[in-house]
Amino acid sequence: MAGARWLGRADMQAGEDAAFSGARLALERLPINGHIVLGAHEDADQLATGTEIGAGGEAYDLALDPLEGRAVVARGGTNAISMVVASPRGSMPSLPDMYMRKMAVGPRARGKIALDRPIDENVRAIAYAFGRMVNDVTAIVLDRPRHHDLIEEIRAAGARIKLIQDGYVTASISAAVRGTNDHLAIGIGGTRQAVLAAAALRCLGGELQAQLWPTRRAEIEQAQEHGIDDVDRIFTIDDLAPQEVIVVATGVSNGDLLQGVRFLADSARTHSLVMCTRCNWVRFVDGIHFFARERREEVRLS
Repeated sequence: MAGARWLGRADMQAGEDAAFSGARLALERLPINGHIVLGAHEDADQLATGTEIGAGGEAYDLALDPLEGRAVVARGGTNAISMVVASPRGSMPSLPDMYMRKMAVGPRARGKIALDRPIDENVRAIAYAFGRMVNDVTAIVLDRPRHHDLIEEIRAAGARIKLIQDGYVTASISAAVRGTNDHLAIGIGGTRQAVLAAAALRCLGGELQAQLWPTRRAEIEQAQEHGIDDVDRIFTIDDLAPQEVIVVATGVSNGDLLQGVRFLADSARTHSLVMCTRCNWVRFVDGIHFFARERREEVRLS
C-alpha cells in the first residue's frame, strides 16, 4: 500500500523507500524471529541482508522485495508487486548479489527444459508438453539490451514473445498459472529474483533453472566467497528453495495476475497470492484494510 501511493509520480526512489518502510513496519510486528537472507544491500537503512527482524517466535529465513518493479510504479505501469518468502532458518542459499541466467516453466513443462540446451530445443519441448505448435508458445522476456540475442533466438525458434519492462518474478508465476497463455519466462536478472521465483514455482509445481552470469572477475571471486567454486553450475528449485516455503505476493499496480492497490475514502483494497508447501494450498486473497476504527464506508463485494 505504501509503494502504491507513488504510482505514476516519476520518483522511483521515493516509491521504493515507502515500500521498504511499510514492509519493515509490518515485519517488525510479526511473531517470528526473522533473518533476512536476501533483501536490500548490506549498507541499506531498511531490510538489509543480514538483518534480524520480528517480534520473536519461530525462526525463519526471509527473502523479500517490497517493490518489484519500482520503475514500473514510477511510470504508472502494470505488474508491480510486493513479495516475501519465508522458510525454516538456515534453509535459504547464500548467493552473491549479481546477475543470473534463468528459465522458468509451469507444471506441464516441468522436466522438459534444460538451461544448457539451445533455445529452439527448449521451445519445441515446451510446445510438445502442451500439445501445441511452436508458434503457440509465448515466452516472457524483460525488454533489456542484454536480451537482444536471446530475443532473436526465440523469434528464430518460432515462438511468440511478450516483452515486459520489469517483473521477472511475476512473469515466472504467470508462466506456471494456467489461463495466462504464458508458457516460459526467460532472461538475465538478479539472484534475489531467482530465489523468489524458485520459491513460488515450488508451490505451483513448476520448474526453474538458473546459472550465475558474472560480468567481471570480482564477481567470480564474490561467488567463490559464497562457496560457489563452479560458476557454470546450474541451480534448480531444490538448490534455491530446498525446504518448505511460504510465499506471499501482493499487487501494487494492476497486472495480468494480481490487481493493484485500490484506495477508497477510508480504506484500501488489496489482491494477494498466498502459497504454502507445508499446507499444500494456493490462495488468492482479496483484502480490505480500514484506516480508522470508525468506518464511513461499507464493505463492497467487488
